[in-house]
Amino acid sequence: MAFQESDDQAVWFAMRDLKRANAKCPAYKLLKDKKMTVYTPIKKRLVIRQGKKVIEETPLVPDLLFVYDTRTNLDPIVARIPTLQYRWLHNTYRVPMTVSDIEMKRFIHAVNISKNPRFYLPEEVTPQMFGQEIRIIGGPLDGYEGHLLTTRGSKVKRLLVKLNGFFSVGVEVRPEYIQPVRCHPDTQQC
Repeated sequence: MAFQESDDQAVWFAMRDLKRANAKCPAYKLLKDKKMTVYTPIKKRLVIRQGKKVIEETPLVPDLLFVYDTRTNLDPIVARIPTLQYRWLHNTYRVPMTVSDIEMKRFIHAVNISKNPRFYLPEEVTPQMFGQEIRIIGGPLDGYEGHLLTTRGSKVKRLLVKLNGFFSVGVEVRPEYIQPVRCHPDTQQC
């Protein structure tokens, strides 16, 4: 989470949508209709609609969305929509939470290329889940670094990609692209 320097600089703002989870037009859909760049992690769930089983896409965290725009453009929209709010940094006076452009693009790319991403909230990721530190060489995740996700009984290798302060995602990686990060022999640091 970073501090925004200028109101005219486009950044990823963490926003809160106070509408109910089953609202027909949540904020992320409303802002997409206004041609704004919006991201919210989506999960699929099985629901029964009119007696039929249907797979429905819903936000992972119903009240969380990320909007890429300037503060100057967002302020009038936030003033017009009473259920849309900025998320504020703790122990500050009205400083909105932002996410760096590089971190957000990296996270979105990892989620989009994965057929079956597994999302984890910060409290769900335990130290036991962190496996070997790796680097991905080749493939769609070329250059990514992180930890292998260790889950009991899983035969699939997953890289844990974090969006600090919000959640993490485990994305499948093929074993031939995985390169262990070795410790430097002189300093013994990895």
